Amino acid sequence: MKLALDAMGGDNAPRPNIEGAKKALLNLSSIEMIYLVGDETILKKECKELGLAGNPRIEIVHATEVIAMDESGLVALRKKKNSSMSIAVDLVKQGRADAVLSAGNTGAAVAASTIKLRLLPGVERAGIISPIPSQDSYILITDTGANPDAKPSHLIAYAIMGSLMARYIYNHPAPKVAVMSNGTEDGKGCVFSKECHKMFSDLKERGKLPFDYVGNCEGHDLFNGEVQVALTDGFVGNVMLKSIESTAKAFSGQLKSAIKQSIVSMLGALLMKSAFGIIRNRMSADAVGGSPLMGVNGVSIIAHGSANARAIYNAIRMAEGMCRHDLNGRIVAAMAEINADDETAES
Repeated sequence: MKLALDAMGGDNAPRPNIEGAKKALLNLSSIEMIYLVGDETILKKECKELGLAGNPRIEIVHATEVIAMDESGLVALRKKKNSSMSIAVDLVKQGRADAVLSAGNTGAAVAASTIKLRLLPGVERAGIISPIPSQDSYILITDTGANPDAKPSHLIAYAIMGSLMARYIYNHPAPKVAVMSNGTEDGKGCVFSKECHKMFSDLKERGKLPFDYVGNCEGHDLFNGEVQVALTDGFVGNVMLKSIESTAKAFSGQLKSAIKQSIVSMLGALLMKSAFGIIRNRMSADAVGGSPLMGVNGVSIIAHGSANARAIYNAIRMAEGMCRHDLNGRIVAAMAEINADDETAES
């Protein structure tokens, strides 16, 4: 795999990006090349300090501009054609790289990947898949922000993409897929979720779904491990994602505050230090690394703006796995089968 890394993207770039790349080169032998895209002078200095100068699997690609985190994504993409993010995506478009990774402006990353790489055959809209820790593994929520005004038909590709991600990246041989609603009963939900449920139920009856569609799921079903993929539009999905993240942060803050209330609590916390560490590492966004924008003609991973070296490394691992299992090829094949079945049914 060859990866284009937006080395200037993120709150603390470029150091954590390059450190993450260094770890990936040490641990992932399948990586042929990492293109570090950004200011050549800065990147050469960082590479020298980190012992990467002269590494044959590192190539610096100069970019004169950086898209700031507070800029309008689409506007910045149009104005800053020489930005590190834009040039990194261009490397995938040109076929020089197989995947692109950025911890920069999410809106710009979505716009750049969608506009420059285009969509895979059969996919109507790209979607962001966000892995969230559940009881024993991760639940994949999609879409979480790329397409806020989704149509029910858009969720067919989301379901295919999410189920393939669950199967090949998170090792669920028979992933269960559900539509987010306010109840598990068939009649529950808004117009959108009801239409989605009917659509998937019809496809299931025709025997063409390459996953186990289990109907509707509610918010409390997200973390018990019963469902591996939860489907929704980008507006609801983004609200869900941010609510989950803020709830986890608030709980962590309240727990720390409660522990400090007494000596007994602090002693108990000291005894539980290893258990707390396991939970913290598992719940941390750094353990996942990034969220893939799936449905585009290339592998595009969007990392959190505050991503550290661990997060960048894990995001690279995700990109490597997606390339190794040829998820895009599998998406195209699955969508072709479903669309062919629709055409047969109509005729």
